Amino acid sequence: MPRLRGVLDEKEVEKLLRGGVNTAIIMVRAEVCLHCGERLYSQETVRLFEEIRKKLERKEVGNFQPIGQSFKVTV
Repeated sequence: MPRLRGVLDEKEVEKLLRGGVNTAIIMVRAEVCLHCGERLYSQETVRLFEEIRKKLERKEVGNFQPIGQSFKVTV
C-alpha cells in the first residue's frame, strides 16, 4: 500500500531547546506537514540547535535574553 504524503508549508515555528537544566526558546523557519504537523529543519538549523544546546549545558548564556523563570512543582 503506498504511503500518503502530506503537503509541506514553510512556516516560522517556535522550538524549545534544553541543555542541562537550562532551556531556550528559538524562532526558526521549518517545513511543516499540513497533515500531521511534523517539522523538517534544514541542516544549518539543526547545527544551530546543537550549538545552542551546548551553550546551555556549559551555562554560556550571557548573550541570551532572559524571558522569565522556570519552576519544578512536585505534587
